[in-house]
Amino acid sequence: MTVDVMLPYYGDVDQMKLAARSVMNQENQDWRLVVIDDGYPDPEPERWFATITDSRVTYLKNEQNLGANGNYRKALTMVEADYVVIMGADDIMLPNYLDIVVGAFSAYPNADVVQPGVQVIDEKGIACNPLVDAVKKLYAPKTSERMELKGEAMATSLVRADWAYFPSLAWRSETMTRIGFTEGLDVVQDLALLLDIAAEGGSMIIDPTLSFLYRRHSASDSSVRAMDGRRFDEERNFFELQAKRFKDLGWNKASLAAAFHTTSRLNAGSLVLKAIARGRFDSLPRLAKHIVS
Repeated sequence: MTVDVMLPYYGDVDQMKLAARSVMNQENQDWRLVVIDDGYPDPEPERWFATITDSRVTYLKNEQNLGANGNYRKALTMVEADYVVIMGADDIMLPNYLDIVVGAFSAYPNADVVQPGVQVIDEKGIACNPLVDAVKKLYAPKTSERMELKGEAMATSLVRADWAYFPSLAWRSETMTRIGFTEGLDVVQDLALLLDIAAEGGSMIIDPTLSFLYRRHSASDSSVRAMDGRRFDEERNFFELQAKRFKDLGWNKASLAAAFHTTSRLNAGSLVLKAIARGRFDSLPRLAKHIVS
């Protein structure tokens, strides 16, 4: 069961190398790695990949910067295998990752996506548990073995708190390429895709076995957008649309959860003091608007 690992890249070169090596060092060697460099102004990635002779590794560099959403959508056009991972260029697969997700798909052949166990790390690679991730753990389904979520239960759980870690997810390629990423979404594009799957009756498998390291740092696109309030403008509009969508489906619990988007509001609230401490007073109106609306 071959898995395509698509690696949209723009940023730290050393962390990207760690990410790529973690794919090449998998215990399950049935993989294909495609790195899509979104025009990062450094010749080192191209030089480094030129030294790799493994035919399963492909490096491409965009002539024009497409942005995160555009580069993800380009990645989907290059998928060939039945299963795909859109990995973060600063994250790390543990050696058992592919075995875990392939095993989950084998056990649940109709599943659309698999969430394996994840440990959050900081910029230095040290395990950490920031507030946002502590909240994710609080709301994530509690299980000691594989479990399946689908339909309204899946949607309700995810809109209460987006506890999934997008770069760690393994997807059925047919589902992902058919639905795709919604153009114009930069922060909630992963959640949008998961909710699209739920809305059409698809399913998500949770395997708690630790197999992925997700890097959390303040320089990420979503973190920057959160501090200046742009993230919450996108989230608020998104949740309003989802609340209506679920109401039309007759999914009242999911609709209410989307309308309240409690953890999203709490996240905005937690950033108010940080914004003041950093002198980002221009962010306060946006943050306040999200907290109360």
